[in-house]
Amino acid sequence: MNVSRSDLRAIYRYLRQRQPALLRLLHALVIRESPSADKAGVDRLSRYLARQWQHHGARIRFFRQKLRGDVLRAELSFHHPRPQGQILLLHHLDTVHDRGTLRQMPFRLRRGRAYGPGTFDMKSGIVIGLAAVDALQHLRQRPRRKLVFLYTSDEEVGSEVGRPIIAREARASNAVLVLEPAAGPAGALKTARKGTAEFEFIVHGRAAHAGLEPEKGVSATLELAHQIPRIVALSQPRKGITVNIGVIEGGMRTNVVAAQARALIDVRVARMADVPRLAQRLRALRPLLPGARLELRGGVNRPPLERRPGVVRLFRQAQRLARQLGFELEETTVGGASDGNFTAALGIPTLDGLGGIGAGAHSPQEYVVVSSLAQRAALLAGLLLTL
Repeated sequence: MNVSRSDLRAIYRYLRQRQPALLRLLHALVIRESPSADKAGVDRLSRYLARQWQHHGARIRFFRQKLRGDVLRAELSFHHPRPQGQILLLHHLDTVHDRGTLRQMPFRLRRGRAYGPGTFDMKSGIVIGLAAVDALQHLRQRPRRKLVFLYTSDEEVGSEVGRPIIAREARASNAVLVLEPAAGPAGALKTARKGTAEFEFIVHGRAAHAGLEPEKGVSATLELAHQIPRIVALSQPRKGITVNIGVIEGGMRTNVVAAQARALIDVRVARMADVPRLAQRLRALRPLLPGARLELRGGVNRPPLERRPGVVRLFRQAQRLARQLGFELEETTVGGASDGNFTAALGIPTLDGLGGIGAGAHSPQEYVVVSSLAQRAALLAGLLLTL
């Protein structure tokens, strides 16, 4: 389905006029703090969003959770004369910022930027999704496909709760649009993301008195020190493989030869096929100290979002729409993962980075560029009309 340049620009004009309302909505989302571990906070945010969607006539469903926040699903059908399929729009409710962060970094506007915890990642994306639908409804534009907006509650901590729900919705969808933040000051879309794997590398030694009988011990901490350079050397940046040892632990007391030590390893890969190869190389490591034993646990957390033909088609469509709106749109690859990694791995065309333009995600300097809210919402509305 095509959309005329005049219709698309009418959507953009309407959204620019609505900028004060978009900022009020962003403010309302940010002051409802929603750390991943704070079920009550995440649930307050999801219920507020449910009320917003009910004003738009959406069908609401909550997937109740015991420990994490509830997952919210909002479904919209525009009664197109020839309805066809479903588009899934992915968001997450949780942020990395602890409850009370607002006291140190309150929501504020400065030089065209909105600051505050979660403004960029990813409450601006939530605003953009709602704004796009508001514009379509106000201007009586009807997407052909049913729209499903899914808000997960634990994306920042691995998506254990969200993943099965995402997978079920993705399999029923023709395309997935991810409202995670855009990349860089130009707002590039993400057509590839690295996958993540997490490993626990455990060294078993033998305890002994460090003063009386050190020769009877086998130091797990010393063995781990020998292994760390070998582990880090498995990185192959040119192939998109990076290995980072983020946590090291070992021993009990200074006067005891350490019986056990461990390292927690973060692995990033551009291709799924690289994970088993790297795991095999980790398992192939052999101890240097007689009597030491090595153990490896863990595996893939998120598969990579690979730049496949379906992803490229979605990006080209977004790029054409951006030009009609008067700006250029680029694509990029990023090292971080999102829930879009899951849907892409299922073979569903997935386009990521459709959220706000800004910087400082997960930091005290987090912000979103205010003018990007209307621009990205107009782009999203165009995609919903033309996919």
